[in-house]
Amino acid sequence: MSRQSGSIRRTGMGMMLLFWVAFIGFGSWWLHGFIETQRNPNAHLVNAVTGAEESIVLERNRSGHFVATGRINGEPVDFLLDTGATYVAVSAELAERLGLERAGAAWFNTANGRVRGDMTWLDEVSLGGFTAAEVRGSISPGLGDDMALLGMSFLNRFDIEIRDTRMVLRPAQQP
Repeated sequence: MSRQSGSIRRTGMGMMLLFWVAFIGFGSWWLHGFIETQRNPNAHLVNAVTGAEESIVLERNRSGHFVATGRINGEPVDFLLDTGATYVAVSAELAERLGLERAGAAWFNTANGRVRGDMTWLDEVSLGGFTAAEVRGSISPGLGDDMALLGMSFLNRFDIEIRDTRMVLRPAQQP
């Protein structure tokens, strides 16, 4: 009987261990998703169909910024929407990953002071079903590898309305 009792005990311990591993794994997965949603509540926009929407509604993230996932030249990129930025700005690492060509050096005035970078052209920039071709961009030092600034070289093609925690982008009305 003691042999059978030991086997049952090992099985019970194995089941308990399996439960806790599954519980911790599921909890970690859920917590990661929750934190990512707090950082980028607009990540779903990367899968939007081009031309399907009349407007895009963005929600502020927990830090008060408008962050959304879009695409540059077909590659997914997390954007920080910045109406104070003149160009769509990417880091040197992201520019290399996207295969962007440098089109001349330039100086940029940033929140961190004056920096030297390079100009570039982006074949296509898309956000939530809105796409723009031949968008002026900059390759800027000091930007994080995982985030690009979505500046006015893209945003000036849209009417922008900001109220409380939402930003609404609509195609600009032609005069």
